[in-house]
Amino acid sequence: MQEILGWSARTPRAAERVDAVGELTTSTTDVRDASALKLLSHTRSSTVLAMGTLRDRLRSSGFMLIVVLVSAAAAYGQMDAASRAHVLPNWIGSVVAFVAALRWVPQMAPWFRQAGLYGRDINKPWRNNANTSTDNKAGKGQATAATAARSSDHEDTIVPEALGLVVAAVYLCALCAFHLYRGPEVTPYYNAALASVTFMTLLGFADDVLNLRWRYKMILPCVASLPLLAAYAGSTTVIVPYPVRSALTRAEQWLARRAGLPLLAGWSPEPVPRLLDLGWIYKLYMLLLAVFCSNAINIHAGINGLEVGQSLIIGCAVALHNAAHLRGWFSTPVADPERLRANHLFSLDLVSPFIGASLALFVHNWYPARVFVGDTYCYFAGMTFAMAAILGHYSETLLLFFIPQVFNFLYSLPQLLGLMECPRHRLPRANPKTGKLEGVPSHFNLLNLVLLICGPMTERQLCLVLLSLQAVCCAFGYGLRLLVLRHVAWF
Repeated sequence: MQEILGWSARTPRAAERVDAVGELTTSTTDVRDASALKLLSHTRSSTVLAMGTLRDRLRSSGFMLIVVLVSAAAAYGQMDAASRAHVLPNWIGSVVAFVAALRWVPQMAPWFRQAGLYGRDINKPWRNNANTSTDNKAGKGQATAATAARSSDHEDTIVPEALGLVVAAVYLCALCAFHLYRGPEVTPYYNAALASVTFMTLLGFADDVLNLRWRYKMILPCVASLPLLAAYAGSTTVIVPYPVRSALTRAEQWLARRAGLPLLAGWSPEPVPRLLDLGWIYKLYMLLLAVFCSNAINIHAGINGLEVGQSLIIGCAVALHNAAHLRGWFSTPVADPERLRANHLFSLDLVSPFIGASLALFVHNWYPARVFVGDTYCYFAGMTFAMAAILGHYSETLLLFFIPQVFNFLYSLPQLLGLMECPRHRLPRANPKTGKLEGVPSHFNLLNLVLLICGPMTERQLCLVLLSLQAVCCAFGYGLRLLVLRHVAWF
């Protein structure tokens, strides 16, 4: 969704395309500028150079690898021997998924670029400074061959897009392998997971290619989540917290007095039951959760590494939450403890390969990005979290790990609903003199709000601040749930 993501402006495929042998041809623009010849010979070499050395990229993004390893060690330490034996093959497969995605993403990137799936990284101040005069002469919405040739001098300008498709394919292959290993008893759950992820990946790729309208982005995730709801065999009963029951009791008594109705004899101080069966309302909530998760990551984006980085942090929080349940830290009365244990082990089966494959994509998407993840990855990541929470039976807890996304959605709501003008790109403004990004007050999203509060930052600094905020919010949600369930008479 280009109007929300805003980090790339796709070159019209009718104007130019890269053919199978790496030559730039034009179908509607006649290339007469002599400087365009440089672009013709430079295209293939810049594609190779743009990927950089793998060692350098691993070094620059190594902090996220440390985060994932520490989270994996913490989760593994919380498990008993049986749980460790269950997850060990899964984690080995996740390492294989990491290696496969790490290798295939740079190999597939030139193919996506040759197919016309690429964008321009408009957050780089040097690009805005170098091309301002030429772009003004060319006119709004047009780019001359000379402009394209000058842009080619900077290997960060044109970046292959929608490489999230490669990661989604690796993830689906991993799920199929785990399905064969686990046996037929979990077939309905794996089938539901595979169907939902495949559908959302298709939707994201269609959005990258076709720029779907907003109404389709709201409707299609509902269809994609139907296999999850059909496979959901858990309870639709929720525990009403004691403060809520007490507040409802006082409210009912107050309304009765205001209406002049006498209180019935033997009035119960807790008229609201402790266990409340929501029925279809609970399934409607899960449906809306899938829609929200699929779009929340998509609108909290716009700078190198943010989409994959926030997904990795949420994935680590989800894995730690599942491991804590296996250890019994969140001990609450349940009718079937073994079923609860199986649910969280299955959730780990879903999240672990996602973390492995996404970590490989982060290596190539970290600043300065050599590939763009596209809407394909955003929808794929959101649906993965939703299906892990729904099939793992902790859909209420998942929102505690989405606090920045929830805030960003509420803050952006006036523009998303059309109540205020919503520009095509809601990115911060790149200052070519300072080399930093500056917040734009009229762009209502978390990126600009952080810049307005903290002052101008480089793109890398801004992403690190946002990822740190994501980690703090996930730790807060994790600690809040642990505190409430273990030390507060909440239920």
